[in-house]
Amino acid sequence: MNMLTLSAIRADGEYRQLKDDLSRAFVGKTLPFAASGLCEGAANAAVLALLQDLRGKYRGAALFLLPEEKECVRMTVLATSAGLRAAFFEPRDLTFYDMTASHEAEHARVRVLYGIAENDFDVVFTTPDAALSYTLSGERLRAHSFLFDRDSTIDPTALAAALSAAGYVRVEMVEGAGQFAVRGGIIDIYPPYVHTFLPDRSSKSGQFPLRVELFGDEVDRIGIFDPETQRVHTAVIGCEFPPAREVLIDGAAREAILAAVTAQLKKCKDPETAEKLQKEKSDAETGQELRFADKYLPLIDPAKETLLSYFKERVFVLLRGTNAIRDRLKASVWHRNQEIELLLTEGSISPKYTEYGLPESELDRFLSGTVTLHVDSIAEGLSGKRLAGLYGFRSKHTVAYGERTELLFEDLDSYMATAQRVILAAPNETAAKNAAGLLAEHGYPVRLYDGNGELPAEKEILVEWQEPTTGFELPAAKIAVLSLAEEQRRGGLDAGAGIRRAKKKKDSRAAILSYADLTPGDLVVHEAHGIGRYLGLETLTIDGVTRDYISIQYAGSDKLFLPCDRLDAVSKYIGAHADDGLVKLSRFGGGEWKKAKAKAKAAVKDMAKDLIRLYAERERRAGYAFPPDDDYQRDFEAAFEYNETDGQLNAAAEIKEDMESAVPMDRLLCGDVGFGKTEVALRAAYKAVLAGKQVAILVPTTILALQHFQTIQSRMRAFGVQVDMVSRFRTPKQQATTLRRLARGDVDIIVGTHRLISSDVKFKDLGLLIIDEEQRFGVAQKEKIKQLSGNIDVLTLTATPIPRTLNMAMSGIRDISILDEAPGDRLPVQTYVLEHDDLVIREAIRRELRRGGQVFYLHNSVETIHEVAAALAREIPEARITVAHGQMDKDTLERIWSDMVAGEIDILVSTTIIETGIDVPNANTLIVDCAHRLGLSQLHQLRGRVGRSPRRAYAYFTYPRGRALNELQQKRLEALREYAEFGAGFRIALRDLELRGAGNLLGAEQHGHLDAIGYELYVKLLNEAVLTERGQTVVEKPECVVSLSFDACLPDSYVHAATQRMALYKRISLIESKEDLQDMSDELLDRYGELPRAAENLLQIARIRSLARDCGITQIRQDGADIQILSPKIDVDMWMTLSDAFPGRLRMMLSGAPYIRYHIAKGEDPLAFLQSLFEKYRQTGCENGKKAPDSAGEK
Repeated sequence: MNMLTLSAIRADGEYRQLKDDLSRAFVGKTLPFAASGLCEGAANAAVLALLQDLRGKYRGAALFLLPEEKECVRMTVLATSAGLRAAFFEPRDLTFYDMTASHEAEHARVRVLYGIAENDFDVVFTTPDAALSYTLSGERLRAHSFLFDRDSTIDPTALAAALSAAGYVRVEMVEGAGQFAVRGGIIDIYPPYVHTFLPDRSSKSGQFPLRVELFGDEVDRIGIFDPETQRVHTAVIGCEFPPAREVLIDGAAREAILAAVTAQLKKCKDPETAEKLQKEKSDAETGQELRFADKYLPLIDPAKETLLSYFKERVFVLLRGTNAIRDRLKASVWHRNQEIELLLTEGSISPKYTEYGLPESELDRFLSGTVTLHVDSIAEGLSGKRLAGLYGFRSKHTVAYGERTELLFEDLDSYMATAQRVILAAPNETAAKNAAGLLAEHGYPVRLYDGNGELPAEKEILVEWQEPTTGFELPAAKIAVLSLAEEQRRGGLDAGAGIRRAKKKKDSRAAILSYADLTPGDLVVHEAHGIGRYLGLETLTIDGVTRDYISIQYAGSDKLFLPCDRLDAVSKYIGAHADDGLVKLSRFGGGEWKKAKAKAKAAVKDMAKDLIRLYAERERRAGYAFPPDDDYQRDFEAAFEYNETDGQLNAAAEIKEDMESAVPMDRLLCGDVGFGKTEVALRAAYKAVLAGKQVAILVPTTILALQHFQTIQSRMRAFGVQVDMVSRFRTPKQQATTLRRLARGDVDIIVGTHRLISSDVKFKDLGLLIIDEEQRFGVAQKEKIKQLSGNIDVLTLTATPIPRTLNMAMSGIRDISILDEAPGDRLPVQTYVLEHDDLVIREAIRRELRRGGQVFYLHNSVETIHEVAAALAREIPEARITVAHGQMDKDTLERIWSDMVAGEIDILVSTTIIETGIDVPNANTLIVDCAHRLGLSQLHQLRGRVGRSPRRAYAYFTYPRGRALNELQQKRLEALREYAEFGAGFRIALRDLELRGAGNLLGAEQHGHLDAIGYELYVKLLNEAVLTERGQTVVEKPECVVSLSFDACLPDSYVHAATQRMALYKRISLIESKEDLQDMSDELLDRYGELPRAAENLLQIARIRSLARDCGITQIRQDGADIQILSPKIDVDMWMTLSDAFPGRLRMMLSGAPYIRYHIAKGEDPLAFLQSLFEKYRQTGCENGKKAPDSAGEK
């Protein structure tokens, strides 16, 4: 909220009186205050001005109670923009059943509690039910918080125990909040919130992981690291952070829970409940995680503290909408009582443990000891209450004028006649300048705001654009604040429109590596030997030399032991049948693998030819070069009401760069559902409209056309763009009118289905074609699209994720932009993983329906889907239930989606077709039964269907009760649980997505070849084919085997986790340059500490192997003090030159198979010598023009 608006409210006499009286109230006991007559905009300004003006009068943070979460989110953003340190303490859903829940809400709540205790906030916004629910007591918070600096001494074992007691989970590698890892003297911790102190005496707070390195038991170094690269990027000198969880179970609490469960089990009569209680008892006895712990909250933290306990006496409390707050509290108490009644009815808990928060009377008791201000537009909910003062403001809500200039002039004339001061808030600087110019032309006394905070004089209009605001008028102060926004935006973060925060740019080269999750039993592909089964990592000592080998099983009894420094030839098999056991293992040394590889090579060669031809054609065609961005374009982008993700900004920049080139654009924009593709496309569309061109947006379904049309209309309305639509939602007469306007050039942007590519559709000057979900158009329609596109720019949108590696292989043929980051302005989806429990599912559905929402129920079997829907109808007769699946015809599905968007359906029981459906922001609960049958990536994509609005969304992934799961399903379930808990499993999910993306992009025929040889090798072959077709020579490097008598491995004592060792071995095998070697060495030092000799040798040998391959060497082997260097073809001249460079060190042995011999001198480091030798070989070859170093060699 801008300072000018706050200055306006401060000019009101009633505000000044209220502020002065409140200031005096902090000294002694006082009755509550009430302010009435404030419309929305004036109320926002008044409360924020009071929070600013009264800071310092009370200790700690102010507490602000609101009736809705979305109001809390909105006010938090407004308060932050007014320079206040604000936080939102969100309500938490308690988990009464044995199910894994995600912890984002818990982390956010712990952060706020810790921030209040540390005096980090000026104001905390919350709802009354969140304020009264039991939470972590202040004493426990302090007892389980941590403080380190460089003078601290730490016992790693004791610290690990303390972190576990504080709710942190020990893992091999830290990826998500709430985890920690210990590797010798290196401890990684990812707190939900941390304060750090930097060497320059500044501080940094937020959610990021820390690395603490010890020298003995003393802290040697502390740093913030990047969880993606695992590298430290910022040094810190000290840090302090809270526990990871709100519910902390110590030994005493576990004993109390065990006693309570045992007592209840004795009384239990119901067999199903007894089974649940037996499982709870077993978990409590065996030290397992108690996922149902919320049920026993009073036993876990007997202090029974709430958020209110964290606030000091004489605190400042604001309530906005007193009656609505009371109603919210009553509703939440009723809902909680319903849940408790269910627990008591099934007999799973004793009534004496079912107290989960304070009663409403405690809120009144708390408020009686504070300075309380009730803010309402009309004084409600306070009748019969004694007040310290009732302040009656006179304010009026003013309309948002948008482009209705006649109405604006009419109102301004009225304000000028009554000598009012007017502040005119424009959405951006250009709009402000235009408005000021227009008003000056019409003779109004107007000036542009220069940032000095001064209010306008009487009969003066001050135009500003710093922040959007809701208009209001203060008749007593003779001030009017008018908004030029098109409409008052409502929603979770509408007030944050003007806030743009710079973010660190993500490195797009950070590939997600498949070998990180390689586990014994997985299929792998060796380039020379084919598909085998990975059996594990083995450390073998042969002739006194210790190395790590990976063991691969091939068809029959054949086994391959491959040294880990040669892992570059191996990749995880990713293909359609990777999980179902249908892939045949290759026969070691057999011909089948060579045939499959040759077929795939021929196929990718043909594909590369086609792609290159298309690319060349596009280069030849003359297109239209759009002009660079101007102020209008910048204003359009600034008017976007949310913060863009880095991916959106990068994609928009790439698209605009293409449009400004004379070569017609053909770009694919890939991004998950809800990742902001539409906004990026609209920026391109507006750029085309500004250049006087028309834009056609082609979509596969009428319902999607309607949704796009409505989105574009609301986004473009303030910018004078003419948008229209042709689809079945329009009558033939309306369509005919639209087509005439389109031909005349009166329509700037046209949205339509395949009707848009009919022969009777004529454009005046088409400049840009945007195609949404191209893969859903038929072959004939695609041909028509090609004819239509001719030499115009084409932007294709798809929700199919495209692998980065494939993107690299195809770059320069079809340009691809990727959005791989969800918008940061949404509440995270609360995710649960549980055995299927009708009780839990029914309650989840009813809770969503009670708050007016809709539910997706996913049952992925067409045969039994109607049975599931019928069962739900019996259980929840009040719900409107509809079934949807892929065997229905297109028109029926479109009608169902239309009803869903219109809110005519309460529960949509469907198969996985909802993945490609349209946006339903009101659907915020997803239930997936038999989730163990779906891939993690599919579940991730499905979860993206909910959580599209400011409301908290829920996802329940269930698996059959008592079902014995096979090993693969068990693995999936464990990954799913981890994903629900930490959100770190997304990297595993992406491999699944990559495969599906590759299939869609490449087509059916190529997909068959991809399955035959595996994804990674396929992409490598495609890359090579593309380079060859473009005239670049692809040098086939020989395989080089290095057998030296040095221990070369990552010892188990250095890197304990086998999966991490595998990932590191793969990357070490890819070392090609000095920079790579140094970088890898730095990373190992950073992540695991001082390198042991065997690890240093491993890095050196990897570099030697890379250099030797570039020089055509196939083998380097040691025999005592001699090292033999073998090559199929010895370059005599080269070795003579090298012999001169290293006099007396090299001998050429010509008897039998010729080789070069090098004798190790006493005290010499042969690894350093070999590196120097091959570097000299490359350099000499380059100087003589015989063999240029490979492009990948030195970077």
